Amino acid sequence: MQSRERERADSNSSETVDAMSDEMSTPLLPDTEAPDDPPLLAPGQPTVAILGSGDFSRSLAVRLVACGVSVVVGSRCVKRIAPGLFPDAVELRNQEGAVAKADRLVFLALFPEYYPSLLGLRASLVGKILIDVSNAVELGSSKVSNAERLAEMFPESVVVKGFNVISAWTLQTGAQDGNRQVLLCSDSTEGKREVAQLTRRMGFHPVDLGGLCLARDLESVPLRLFPSWRGPVLTTFLLFLFFYGYGFIRGILLPYLAYGRNSFYRLALDLVNESLPAVALVILALVYLPGLFAAWLQLWRGTKYQRFPGWLDVWLLRRKQLGLLSFFCAALHGVYSLCHPLRTATRHRLINAAYTQVKAGIEEPWDELGAWRSDLYLSFGVLALGVLSLLAITSLPAVGNILTWREFTFVQSGLGYAALTLSVTHTLVFGWDFAFSPQAYTFYMPPSYILAVALPCAVLVCRCLLLLPCISARLARIRRGWERIRKCPVPQHHHAGDNGTLPEV
Repeated sequence: MQSRERERADSNSSETVDAMSDEMSTPLLPDTEAPDDPPLLAPGQPTVAILGSGDFSRSLAVRLVACGVSVVVGSRCVKRIAPGLFPDAVELRNQEGAVAKADRLVFLALFPEYYPSLLGLRASLVGKILIDVSNAVELGSSKVSNAERLAEMFPESVVVKGFNVISAWTLQTGAQDGNRQVLLCSDSTEGKREVAQLTRRMGFHPVDLGGLCLARDLESVPLRLFPSWRGPVLTTFLLFLFFYGYGFIRGILLPYLAYGRNSFYRLALDLVNESLPAVALVILALVYLPGLFAAWLQLWRGTKYQRFPGWLDVWLLRRKQLGLLSFFCAALHGVYSLCHPLRTATRHRLINAAYTQVKAGIEEPWDELGAWRSDLYLSFGVLALGVLSLLAITSLPAVGNILTWREFTFVQSGLGYAALTLSVTHTLVFGWDFAFSPQAYTFYMPPSYILAVALPCAVLVCRCLLLLPCISARLARIRRGWERIRKCPVPQHHHAGDNGTLPEV
């Protein structure tokens, strides 16, 4: 009996061990994110052809060889290729030979005007995947895209648009920053899949944009110069022109015409240093003004499920650029201020002030209020610039990506309003009583800093109103999905309550 029980216990323990081993061999998390694509290409296979022997072709060949891909380069004249121009692992042939040796993928590193020269290879390119890397010649062209024209010329080949947003330098250095995207579009899903496989092997991240009809937009991407910065830069430039022109008319031109006082020397530094802080202050207010518009619009509508107007959407998307430009103007203002003691005009003013004091018999002049004002003015300015520097640093993708959403919101919103408050205080300390003096309104024109501080003060007042409990609580409910009854239709299966009212959503 004991031996039989011992055998039974041993069999149970062995079954338990086997079950545990099976459970241990099972992964804890299912591989739900595994791609459906087949395994990556084996090293050296298949052979990829590149038609063209220019700079982009050479950089592409270097990158492919570094990734273990067999490369053959086709040129109209192989003899003109200088020795050592391509890596030793790259095979150089004429265009016919390169296409014949390519298994599937063929890069067309040619200018679009040379595409007709490939018509003689139409039979050899049947079934091949042609990767068009060309770009548009000009923006806004209504012509058919290069990729679509290529597809018409080679109807029995698969055309994939891609690699046109990657520079030759990026191909040689590789995707070292981990954020290099290769935009692809084609009418063939299989073609895009194979090109995407090769893209990943090269260390880049493929992005499928859709069909070949989007090739014209994709070809225009490299021609656009800072598209998201045009509006903010233009706004900053126009504001600078306004404050610079306003200061010139008020402080230089009108005194010269009225009293013959020549102060045109102020154009080079003084007037620029007066305009930069005004521009920085207004731009910083423009960063937070669209958020206030969005909040009040949601309160008025009673829902968050209606889209904002188009202009507000664009404005909200440009806040980062506006904030960086505000920091740029504030930093320039700080540098210009440090240059003030080096100016000849400043030294002359100090000498004249000292001579006036000696002539008046004043030995130790001291202005207690002026000392406090200058120290507070400089202190608030330094603090504002420091907080703006922190905002600019966290705007960098490398820094912002390591922050949680709450941390990023605290920095960009909480510290952003702190920077705006410090900047406004910096301005008000400078001229809080001077603004109410009749002498300040020369030719009935207020100083430029009074014009600059109006919008930031309005933004801060609106922000304070949103912090009131009766308003902030309602806004928080709306942003959590609550809607006003008259704005939200109630489904038919919702019944009225005991008191005859409809339940809140």
